[in-house]
Amino acid sequence: MSPSTLSSCINIPFFKAFSSLTNHDDRRQQDLKVSSQKILKDRPISTTIFEALDDIIHKHIDCPLHPSIDPEHVLSSNFAPVDELPPTECTIIEGTLPSCLDGAYIRNGPNPHYFPRRTHHLLEGDGMLHCVRISNGHATLCSRYVKTYRHNIEFEAGSPIFPNFISGFNGLFAMVSRGFLSATRVLCGQFNPMNGIGLANTSLAFFGDKLFALGEPDLPYRIHLTPNGDIETIGRHNFEGKSSSMYSMTAHPKTDAQTGETFAFQYSPMPPFLTYFRFDANGSKHPDVPIYSMRRPAYIHDFAITKNYAIFNNPVNLVVGGGSVVRVNPNKVPRIGVLPRYANDESEMRWFEVPGLNIMHTINAWDEEDSIVLIAPNILSVEHTLERIDLIRTSLEKVKVDLKSGTVTRSTISTKNLELGVINSAFLGRKNKFAYAGIGNPMPKISGVVKLDCSFRGGGEIGCRMFGSGCYGGEPFFVPKRKGPPSIEEEDDGYLVTYVHDENSGESRFLVMNAKSPTLDIVAAVKLPRRVPYGFHGLFVRESDLTKQ
Repeated sequence: MSPSTLSSCINIPFFKAFSSLTNHDDRRQQDLKVSSQKILKDRPISTTIFEALDDIIHKHIDCPLHPSIDPEHVLSSNFAPVDELPPTECTIIEGTLPSCLDGAYIRNGPNPHYFPRRTHHLLEGDGMLHCVRISNGHATLCSRYVKTYRHNIEFEAGSPIFPNFISGFNGLFAMVSRGFLSATRVLCGQFNPMNGIGLANTSLAFFGDKLFALGEPDLPYRIHLTPNGDIETIGRHNFEGKSSSMYSMTAHPKTDAQTGETFAFQYSPMPPFLTYFRFDANGSKHPDVPIYSMRRPAYIHDFAITKNYAIFNNPVNLVVGGGSVVRVNPNKVPRIGVLPRYANDESEMRWFEVPGLNIMHTINAWDEEDSIVLIAPNILSVEHTLERIDLIRTSLEKVKVDLKSGTVTRSTISTKNLELGVINSAFLGRKNKFAYAGIGNPMPKISGVVKLDCSFRGGGEIGCRMFGSGCYGGEPFFVPKRKGPPSIEEEDDGYLVTYVHDENSGESRFLVMNAKSPTLDIVAAVKLPRRVPYGFHGLFVRESDLTKQ
């Protein structure tokens, strides 16, 4: 292989590509060149051979590059990743940080460490946690990768090793070719899939006095926040060996604030296609409940719980054939699955067909006499769920399932394009009135936050805060003023927190909004020392809980 051919097959680390996007100074550019040359010199010849084979697949087998998997398109503007940042002091530029916010707001999201060689989807990329640690009215920002097995292997190799399951398996021939290539990498010892293949790039959860970074293709990764605001990855967590049949977990477990229990599930391309399980308040896992009545594999991203039930919806299938391996089957009627919350088997699982109900994220659910009520955004353009996220349109709905008669009724709360909805978590699984959701403009960019009334007395939008021209945020997160069980009157007594980026100035901020105010008034704005890319889901952890880690 000639030196010129070898150079064309080499994948330069992502920070080199990113530096050209952000106009770093000449000294930084020179440092990157020296670093890249060292990686090229130290890398094993097997890595070069595998990358050459992947290059052949891309040029001669892959489908034409669609914008949804074109790295130059997907990773533009504030979707472009950033380097890690140690704890760095922030500047409060408006208002003051409320005393109840002592703790940490952490948000997860994909941040590729290396520039994708051929294809890349928005949902792919190494998980990076962006944490604002707040103490005595002062704030620091820290950004760190989740050090997953996959991240560590690729960091040592100096290039991507693992396949991208959404963008890399786009089409039947590409699926077979890259499947064979990945199997060869495993046989040659480049990686061991039994140690995990996930990126932990989706969300966070705190239960059993442990903090986790989550991504559904893998087990959770345990995270530790240090007193100075730094983030450490402890490692892949197998729940003290009680996860022998558990190789992954939803990125959206549900923790009941009243009982301390946590409920979760995993889906699989092989039977059982759905498995439900729960943890007690100490984080100890109970036995699995396999759901064999789900007859084919499906992509189930989220679910809901009530005081008595767990609720599932599966609009998107895992399929083999042309196009992505995860896509919508237009011939399949969506269903809602209802399982008793403390079921030991699936004997009482019930399925209800609900044409046109396509739920990716739930907001809340509760029991009501002989019915269950579910609040969730319904994706009207479900065919765009993964391939054209910018074309997604939603309608926020209230779905009522009568368990006695088997009928399902639906009503609309808002016709705005809303997603990433949250509530006061003390009301999770119980009847609540208020919800908050991001306004897609277009998805996944969030141009503002809406406050909603979900009560049966009408419902609809009762408050709104737009971020301004060229400014986009992410999922809002509700932090109550007081810890502990609130009264109904105190449900919205708290603050909404989120990151917002100004694409005009390139500046990012941490915003604190008054959740009770009709205009969601800004209580505090913190200027961050560098931009925070758009991401997915976040979590606020109080200082009293951080000390239990």
